[in-house]
Amino acid sequence: MASRRYTIIVADRSSGVMRRATISLRPFFIGAGFLAALPVLVGIGAAWKAKSDGAGLRVSHQALEAENANFRSATTDLATQISSLEAAIQDIGARSALDPNLAKTMDKLPAVVKTRAMGGSTETDRAAQRALSALSSPEDTFGMLRTLLESLESRLNIVSRNVDRRNALAAATPSIWPARGWLSSTMGHRADPFTGDDDFHAGLDIAGERGQPVFATAAGTVAHVGFQGGYGNLIVLEHGFGLQTRYGHLLNYSVKPGARVKRGDVIGHVGNTGRSTGYHLHYEVLANGKLLNPLQLLTQQKPRAQ
Repeated sequence: MASRRYTIIVADRSSGVMRRATISLRPFFIGAGFLAALPVLVGIGAAWKAKSDGAGLRVSHQALEAENANFRSATTDLATQISSLEAAIQDIGARSALDPNLAKTMDKLPAVVKTRAMGGSTETDRAAQRALSALSSPEDTFGMLRTLLESLESRLNIVSRNVDRRNALAAATPSIWPARGWLSSTMGHRADPFTGDDDFHAGLDIAGERGQPVFATAAGTVAHVGFQGGYGNLIVLEHGFGLQTRYGHLLNYSVKPGARVKRGDVIGHVGNTGRSTGYHLHYEVLANGKLLNPLQLLTQQKPRAQ
């Protein structure tokens, strides 16, 4: 059906001019309907955008929650590692203290003996530390910190093993007098007490009363117990790190081969056996089979009378 058309006439009474406008009814209603529906369409669009923005925010919120959870977990792990490192440092500090006199005695040991007690290197990884300045995200930072902490933990383990080996060397260093009495002969050349000829004395002679105790001068294992030529009744202790001590002219023995002894344990008693001119202890120290002067290692100036 054809659209109806209407003519609108506008007349100016003063001039008598008339103007006519012809309109179609269908376009008019369509335009009016569009204008009426425009606010509704705008509202629907705004609601859809708000819904879309809300969904995006929920997704972002969930992603942030997951990221925060990861960071909390990483922070907890790092805190645990830091606590572990602090405990390790305190433990190493507690085990690293040495008696000053014993430390001085260890300094006098041959270099080859001290080298045997040395462990691995404890240099820090400077390259990893410099890499911290080039990190681009929190994940990178946490990852690098975790790597550095693990590296420090590994190095602390090395330091701990070195401390243990140093403490083992300290325990194995002959540092106390093996008997109480009087120093009757030192190490070096002397006149042979039997023949008067020039003789090399391989250790110390400590004179004392018959039956006085003889002490292990360091921790070790009893390697020999028995009579041996001019030494008479002899005890030999192996201390590790190439260190060995010998105790001669004994009256008797208080230990058996293979026994473990600590510094200060009684291993025998002063006697007059073997090539001896009186009751005394003959004492020797060897490092890798070579004689050391025991006086260099003793922490007191002279033995004390009982």
